Parts: sequence; structure tokens; C-alpha cells
Amino acid sequence: MTAPRCCVIVPSYNSGPRYEQTIQELLALNVPLYTVVDGSTDQSDRFLDSIQSPDLIVIREKINQGKGAAVFIGMQKALEGQFTHALIMDADGQHPVNVVLPFFELSQKNPEALILGKPLFGCEAPWLRRLGHAIANFWVHLETGGIKIQDSLFGFRLYPLHESCKILSSISTGKGYDLETQLAVRLVWAGFSTINVEVPVRYFEQKEGGISHFRYWKDNLLLIHCHLTLLREKIKIELSKGSRKPGI
Repeated sequence: MTAPRCCVIVPSYNSGPRYEQTIQELLALNVPLYTVVDGSTDQSDRFLDSIQSPDLIVIREKINQGKGAAVFIGMQKALEGQFTHALIMDADGQHPVNVVLPFFELSQKNPEALILGKPLFGCEAPWLRRLGHAIANFWVHLETGGIKIQDSLFGFRLYPLHESCKILSSISTGKGYDLETQLAVRLVWAGFSTINVEVPVRYFEQKEGGISHFRYWKDNLLLIHCHLTLLREKIKIELSKGSRKPGI
């Protein structure tokens, strides 16, 4: 297999003042960078017009389509740019930029692996978020038959682009905050190995520029539907295997 060509994809929707800092810190690493402005209306993306860098490609969508849809758009553009792998990270400063290059190095050594961030929560992390991750992880362990995915919701991940785009093209889901769960589980089903790496995550208060677009009721219902769908498919797969009779 040829050596991986890695890039970073940063989706953004009304990401606030920390968006610019995130992009500037990534550009300082001299890594190829795609950012998808997903119908933002808060003007947080205005700074992009003044950046002159061959490493930065800006994709602007007029209408907000959801995090998963924005990531998929970025993945397709990166695949067109001959990249083989993409690291997805948030625009709001929650994810540390200094872990990007170590993830790239892991990908070089393990091109067939899905490299997953496992969040190290600080004391400021809301307890509801911690609980949500724990519940979601329980269901994903059932869906994958083990603990291959140590955190099913964390957005700091390095994906193989060709297979990821193929999967996202084949399903109608994965357009919102269910992206991480849908894609990771289905990549494991497709035979990809996983490497889980601890990554610090910080939750900023509103006065610090912290912004969250996660809607507790609507998005948790979306995740429940996601798990029901995956479990149903998992059961069908297992039943199909059990019904196959060995050749005589």
C-alpha cells in the first residue's frame, strides 16, 4: 500500500471567536487543511478571506446541513485532492492542535487503521456529557462485539477517506451528530482495525468563547435512533451468518 496522504478537515457552523485561533494554529503546523463553513451566520468565518496559504482550502455552504453532512463534503473534496486519510477536529478549540502530527505519524505506520481519539475530560466537562458518552459507549460495544471503539462520540478522529466516503454515500443517516457513531461502527464492520488514543478535551464557558450546538433532546433522540438502526442491522448480520449451512 502507498504511504498515506493525510489532511485535516474542520467543519464550522457559527463557531465563534475560537474558530480563527484553531485555523491559525493548524496552519502553523504546515498541514493540508480543509475547512467547511456550513451556512454560518455569525460572521466568525470572515477572517478566512484574508488568509493567503496554499495549505488552506475553504468550502462554503450557503445552508446549514449539519455536522455530518459538512464533514462528508470535506471528505469528498479531500478525496478529489488525492488525500487518503483525513483527521476531523472541531472548530471551537475543544480539541488540541498539538495532537494532530502524532495522529498523522500513527497513520503512516498503520494505514489500514481507524485512529480514534478517546477524550480525557477536564473537571469543567458537564456531567451530562460524561453520562451521555458512557451510555453511548455501552451500545457501541454491543454493536461491534467488544471495545474496539473506546469512545463513540468524540469527534477527534483520523478516517480512511475512500471507505468512509463509500459508507456515507450508501446510507441516508450520519448527517448530524450521529456521524461519529455511524461511521466508526460501520468501518469496524468493514474490517478496519482501531487504535484508540487518549486526547485531552476542554469545554469552554460562554464567557471564554465556548459554543455548543448540541441540542440535548433532538440530538439524543437522533443518537437513540442511530443505535436502534445499527443494532437491527447487527442482528440481521448475525442471523444471516447463523442461517448459512456449511457445504457438503
